[in-house]
Amino acid sequence: MSGTSPQAASQPLNPSPAQPQKLQPLYVLSWFLCALFYFYQYAIRSAPGIMQDELTQAWGNSHLGLMIASYYIVYALMALAVGVLLDRYGAHAIMPMFIAVTGVGCLIFGQGSLVAGIGGYIIQGIGAICAFVGASYVAARYLPARTLALFVGLTQCMGMAGAAFGSKPTRILIDPHGSFHLPWQSVWLGFGVIGLLLAVAVFFVMPRDTGDSDHHHGDMSVGNLLRPFKIIFSNPQSWIAGLAGGLLFVPTTIGALGWGALMLSKGEHTTMGFAATDVSMVPIGWVIGCPLLGWISDKIGRRKPVLIGGAVVLLAASLCALYVPVGVLPHYSVALIMGIASGAAMIPFSSMKEVNPPEVKGTAAGVMNFLVFGTTGIMSPLVSALMGKTAPETMEQFHTAFLPLVIGIGIAIVLGFCLKETGWKVRKAS
Repeated sequence: MSGTSPQAASQPLNPSPAQPQKLQPLYVLSWFLCALFYFYQYAIRSAPGIMQDELTQAWGNSHLGLMIASYYIVYALMALAVGVLLDRYGAHAIMPMFIAVTGVGCLIFGQGSLVAGIGGYIIQGIGAICAFVGASYVAARYLPARTLALFVGLTQCMGMAGAAFGSKPTRILIDPHGSFHLPWQSVWLGFGVIGLLLAVAVFFVMPRDTGDSDHHHGDMSVGNLLRPFKIIFSNPQSWIAGLAGGLLFVPTTIGALGWGALMLSKGEHTTMGFAATDVSMVPIGWVIGCPLLGWISDKIGRRKPVLIGGAVVLLAASLCALYVPVGVLPHYSVALIMGIASGAAMIPFSSMKEVNPPEVKGTAAGVMNFLVFGTTGIMSPLVSALMGKTAPETMEQFHTAFLPLVIGIGIAIVLGFCLKETGWKVRKAS
C-alpha cells in the first residue's frame, strides 16, 4: 500500500462502460442465454434424485449424500472465484468456458462408473456457479439499471423452472415402463451435448467490449485479486444484504423443501402424496414471486418496501404452516404464498450490486451467493440437530426444530430496515 495516496485508493479500479438506458435486443439475448444456462444447471442438478433407483442399481449405493455435499462445497467456494473472473475478464471470456466445463462434467458423469459420477458431478458444480452469477452480472452490466431487480428475479425464475419442470422429462426418458426407456447414461450424454452447444451460442452472442479486459483491474497480483473482496467485505451493507437474502431463503429451502413433506405426513398425518404435492407448490411460488417482486421493486423505484413486505408475508405464511392445522386454509395455498413471498430474497441480490462500486459487480454477485449458501450451511445442521437423532413424530417437535428459521425471518425484517435504499427513484433524487 506504500506510495498510494488516499485519493488514488478511493478511486474506482477502472471506469466501467456507460450502462445502457434502454433495453437492447443483443444484450437481452445475451442475458437470456445465461439465464437458460441457469435453467439447464438446475435441471441437471436435480437429475440424480430422479435417477436414484437407476444409480443405486448401477453403483450398489448411489452415494447421493456424498455427491450433493461435494457439489455444494465446490459451488460455494467457486462463487467467490467466478465473480472476480467476471470482473477481470468479462462475460465473453468467462461464460462460455464455464458452460463448457458444466457440459464436460455431464459427459464424464455419463461414463457410468461411481468415480466418474462423483467426479463429473463435482465438475458440474465448478461450472454451474457461473450460471446465476453470470446472468446477474450481464443484467447489471448491459441492461438498464432500473430493470435490474426484474431481470435478477427472472433469472431465478428460470432456475426454479428448471427444477420444477426439468425433472419430469428426465423421468419420462428413463422410465422403464415408458415409451423411451433410455439408459440413464444416455441422458447424461445428451445433457453434455446441450451444454456444449449452449457454450458455443454464448461465445458468438455475448458482447465483446474491452471494458473487462485482463488489465481492467490492474496486473495479476495478490493485492489486486483481494482488492475487490476488501471493498465488498469492508462494506457493512454487503453483510446486511447477504444475511437478509440468506435468512429469507432457508425457510423454503431447508424448511419447506427439506423437511416440509415429513412435517405434513408425520405431524399432520397427511398422505405422503398430498405432502409432496403441497411442498411442490413452493418452487411454483418462486417462479411467480421472483420476477413479480423484482418487477414491483423496479416499478416503484425502491428496494426496501418490497423486501420488508415480502418478508412479513413469508413470516405470516410460515407461522400458518406451523400452527394452523391442515384443512383450515385452502389446500396448497400456504405453500404457494410462501414460495411467492420468498421471492423477496432476490431483492438483496440487486442491493448487493448497488451498494458496491460498479467495477466489482461480478465479485459482489459471487460474494452474495457465498453468503447465502454459507447461511444455508449454518442453518441446515442446526435444524437437523434440533430434529433429534430420530425423525420427529409430533408437530411440537417440528415447532422446536423450525424455530431458528422463524427467528431468522424476523432478523431479516430488521436487516431490511437497516439496508440502504438503492432503488432508482432514490438514486435519481440524489
